[in-house]
Amino acid sequence: MNLGTLPPLIFDMPWLLLAAVGLPVVVWWMRSVRTRQRRVRLARYAESSALRRLVMVTDPDERGRTVRLVFVVLLTGLALSGPRWGLARGAVSARGIDMAIAIDASLSMMAPDERPSRLERVKQEVRRLRAMSQADRVALIAFAGRSYILTPLTSDDGAIELFLDNLDPSVVGQAGSSIARAIRQGTELLLASDGSADRALVLMTDGEVFEPAEDVNAAATEAGLKGVSLVTVGFGTTQGSTIPIQDGSITREKRDDDGQIVITRYAPELLEAAAKAAGGTFIPADASDKATRVRGALRSLRTAKRKVDSREDHVPRYLWLLLPALALLAYDSWLLTRRRSSSGAASSLPLTMPPVAFFLLLAALPVTLMSCKQAPDPAALFAEGNVQAAMAGYRAQIAGGDTTVRTRYNLGTTLIGADSLVAAAELLDMVRREGDGETRMRARFNAGYASLVMGRAPQNPEAEAAFASARAAYRAFLGERPAEADAKWNYELALRKMPPPQGGGGGGGDSQNDKQDEQPQNQGGLDQKQAEALLNSAAREERDVQGRKQRQGRKPPGGKDW
Repeated sequence: MNLGTLPPLIFDMPWLLLAAVGLPVVVWWMRSVRTRQRRVRLARYAESSALRRLVMVTDPDERGRTVRLVFVVLLTGLALSGPRWGLARGAVSARGIDMAIAIDASLSMMAPDERPSRLERVKQEVRRLRAMSQADRVALIAFAGRSYILTPLTSDDGAIELFLDNLDPSVVGQAGSSIARAIRQGTELLLASDGSADRALVLMTDGEVFEPAEDVNAAATEAGLKGVSLVTVGFGTTQGSTIPIQDGSITREKRDDDGQIVITRYAPELLEAAAKAAGGTFIPADASDKATRVRGALRSLRTAKRKVDSREDHVPRYLWLLLPALALLAYDSWLLTRRRSSSGAASSLPLTMPPVAFFLLLAALPVTLMSCKQAPDPAALFAEGNVQAAMAGYRAQIAGGDTTVRTRYNLGTTLIGADSLVAAAELLDMVRREGDGETRMRARFNAGYASLVMGRAPQNPEAEAAFASARAAYRAFLGERPAEADAKWNYELALRKMPPPQGGGGGGGDSQNDKQDEQPQNQGGLDQKQAEALLNSAAREERDVQGRKQRQGRKPPGGKDW
């Protein structure tokens, strides 16, 4: 079940909120003073009984008019403070290229000679590059001794950000560094894509590799001949740095097989030679504003026209307050004019102007409300079965700054419905560690569910690891909620490892009921049909296997695993 969220409310000029509170008090006081002064002036001419027969001492609607003016000032002050909430979305046309970004995730990228580390600096530049090129389709590749595709070519900022957040040396499989493999895989990925836009491969690394330079140059040359523009971007320093290794709560320095402390150094010569072989561009590590330089190097490439999903976070809502204030003001003027006209008093205001202004404001109000409508609630979209739209909504909330555990839990649950089990399990596990209360318990349950579904995939060589993860999650869950029936059943399935034959055990019953009882239960809002689709998806199985292979550490030839 998705936990509801309230749209954040912000103000452009919050200090004006003091005026919104103080000015109505001032208006009320001024109106009271004016009434008392009028009575004092009239009392100089005659007794109060005579005055009541000769003139109107007080306005019969004095109090109502004061209330209206107070609300006018209050609403105007709130409008001037610039209230914003909600999310406006829309598709705009833009032109972009196809770009694969290969990120070095080997141990050497953890060196702190670039603060806070080489890898973190890479992530910062990737985010800045993505912000400059919203119309580009981007694919992420992580490489060390081997390379892995994290995301295909996509314009989904949420998916890119999710993998960037979780990228570290533990994600890639084989330790070491192989730039040649990353270039070849990036080239193959780009050439397999459809579209008329030019293709570019951006390689971000420290250049320290333990493979022949000829292999790297050959892969770069092949990429250039196939029309892929190669940009190599360096990180680190030539003086080098040690590599910190976190061992529980202790941080130690990386050592080689001989027990010597490893010093990793930035190698610009290899990166410059690779860029030259491909006819591309080399950006050294000491260059400032690397993302802008990368964008400049790719500016001459041919682009394709695409629809880009644009959004405006925190939509201005001042008209929601200003229009009612103007309407109240027009209504008050109309009442005042009507009273003067009925009493025969002269008036300098045309009789028709206030009503005209009032009705014009009423006509403009629906248009204003329609233009400021809020985005659909992702929780409602998920309940309706529109999983993709709900996932896009939660990713938009996270991209807009809402990184609370509640929103990340909702995204993780929605990822299960979208068949992205690896990403869902990782995100829900993060929520479990950071959250508390009901959110933590639900995240633990659904993380176990995702692992259980992955383990039950047919012909999965890594099923045991998935089942072990599911068992651990449900043991912890049942430790706090031992009476939860769904958790007990899913834990039993994880203990069995595979479902029993139809019709066997469980107290009898027909085979159809037995088949239904063998399905794992989920608290994330997925129905039986969605769960069945999760179990039978071949695409999901392939992604799961690849994700687990990435987490298997193997030492490269020669023993150099950084």
